[in-house]
Amino acid sequence: MRYLQLLAQSFPTVAEASTEIINLQAILNLPKGTEHFLADIHGEYEAFQHVLKNASGNIKRKVNELFGNSLREYEKRELCTLIYYPEQKLELVKSKETDIIDWYRITIHQLVAVCRDVSSKYTRSKVRKSLPNGFSYIIQELLHERTEDTNKTAYVNVIIDTIISTGRADDFIIAIANVIQRLAIDRLHILGDIFDRGPGAHIILDTMASRHNWDMQWGNHDILWMGACAGNDACICNVIRLSLRYANLTTLEEGYGINLISLATFAMETYGDDECKEFIPKLIGDNKNTDDKSVRLMALMHKAIAVLQFKAEAQLFERNPSWDMQERELFKNIDYKKGTIMLTGKEYPLTSNNFPTIDPEHPCDMTEEETALMSKLHHSFMVCEKLHKHIRLLLQHGCMYAIYNNNLLFHASIPLNEDGSLKDVEIAKGQVYQGRELMHHTGMLIRSAFQNDTPPAERQYAIDYFLYLWCGPDSPLFDKSKMATFERYFIEDKATHKEEKGNYFKLRDSEAVADRILDAFSVNGTNRHIINGHVPVHAGSGENPIKANGKLMVIDGGFSEAYHKETGIAGYTLVYHSRGLQLVQHEPFTSAADAVQRGTDIKSTTQIVELSSQRMLVANTDKGEELNRQIKDLEKLLYAYRHGLITERESK
Repeated sequence: MRYLQLLAQSFPTVAEASTEIINLQAILNLPKGTEHFLADIHGEYEAFQHVLKNASGNIKRKVNELFGNSLREYEKRELCTLIYYPEQKLELVKSKETDIIDWYRITIHQLVAVCRDVSSKYTRSKVRKSLPNGFSYIIQELLHERTEDTNKTAYVNVIIDTIISTGRADDFIIAIANVIQRLAIDRLHILGDIFDRGPGAHIILDTMASRHNWDMQWGNHDILWMGACAGNDACICNVIRLSLRYANLTTLEEGYGINLISLATFAMETYGDDECKEFIPKLIGDNKNTDDKSVRLMALMHKAIAVLQFKAEAQLFERNPSWDMQERELFKNIDYKKGTIMLTGKEYPLTSNNFPTIDPEHPCDMTEEETALMSKLHHSFMVCEKLHKHIRLLLQHGCMYAIYNNNLLFHASIPLNEDGSLKDVEIAKGQVYQGRELMHHTGMLIRSAFQNDTPPAERQYAIDYFLYLWCGPDSPLFDKSKMATFERYFIEDKATHKEEKGNYFKLRDSEAVADRILDAFSVNGTNRHIINGHVPVHAGSGENPIKANGKLMVIDGGFSEAYHKETGIAGYTLVYHSRGLQLVQHEPFTSAADAVQRGTDIKSTTQIVELSSQRMLVANTDKGEELNRQIKDLEKLLYAYRHGLITERESK
């Protein structure tokens, strides 16, 4: 009764409660909205934004279906480009078009037709909420009235002519193009790793801040930045080191205003005579044009931050012996006179033995200069308002795992034993979990690092734990024997570089293992799946992203340009619409400028994963279950009204 009385505040009369039941019942019979799944974007903001703008090729398919042979191929291409990049394309059209009024008239009719098609899955109420305030009424009228209706032909034509004559055509075209983009994707799932490698993680997060219906499962690179934001010095060093490794300082310096002058000064003073061959950055994309002086400076900074990182990590390994990672304090294994290191009982020569900041008696201690440098870098991350805003966005929309419509989503792995059973993992003293409980409590630990009411000792451990999530052997975001960063820099023997993958990666082709994981997460239904990313699929070598007899899908196709040679493609989008599941494989994206100028699009090929014999409705989804619960509650409210248990009130 207390709940029904609260519900009665929203629906104070029988009429209003009945109307809502009618509305919800109708929504249950609409086609299921289209879900898009993306993983491992790694800062490639232009490719990411283009995939959002073209809805993984869905808008192009709609245009082809609508206009078929009535438009020539280049005209359809021009219309698609206008929808993706309306502001830029309008400038280009106006500089070339001789009869702009006629072009406006034809184009607006075409855009309205596309918008009508992409909005047909939704209620008028939902469409109305997605419309811009300035054009909401006009777009609604155009969507629901057609020139085919002879009684409304003049009405519709006058609306469009008046848009043009009042000088609002450009604004209207931009507005309706953005509505088409928004409605083409009902819900977006990002399966981790927005950060690192590419130049625009901050731009991606700015883009996501303006979207409503999206969620994210944190990846190991996101956790690294979250740890840096929380004040974990080892994570701060890792973030800077990775940025220097790929000559990508745009996100740090331009995106977040992190000051690296103190690092550059320290690096030049300390390593100015060092060749730093191992630390020459990988130049990809636009960075290939970086001048030699900048490359040299980045190499010096790269070595300085790497040494600082190994020391900061060693301090955390010492402070948290339960992690059992002290063997990764590798500076203790070096013979500084001989220039060799002992690993697993074998001696290896180092590629470089120049460590001016290391005291062989206390190799993991920072010098006074390093301590001062670390303090400055720490301060820069702590006072960066925009970074903290973006991390709050990740906390608001993100988690370690999620379940949507019988799909289990996570970034990397679920720790397993050799026999495929769920592995017990201790995340804190006395806190041992597996499977779903492990992912849930890990997420709670992450959140506690950002909550001021967390007891100081617990909060410090939570901040420390970001490093374990980044490189710990039982971390569900890493799940490898070790992170061989040190070995790749300083040991030539590639056998030492090997990072043995955990049992999840060894067993993920097994349908029985996939079923066991799905059961543990209470994911039911005949068409249930695990969807994750993290490890790039080598599609160019014939590796199939669909595993475990269709139960598991790995959708890391390598958005980052650093992976293109390795994967042979440039990313995947998994699309789940009312007809079934489709995997869209993308080729490398040229640039937004090229797309506007020449109408180029991402070339994508589609692989059908699963098709439904009947079109899926909202009633068949998680949303449908929730709506059915709401209907039952409203029916109880009607009963209460009609039997005098609750009195109807006048609507406000």
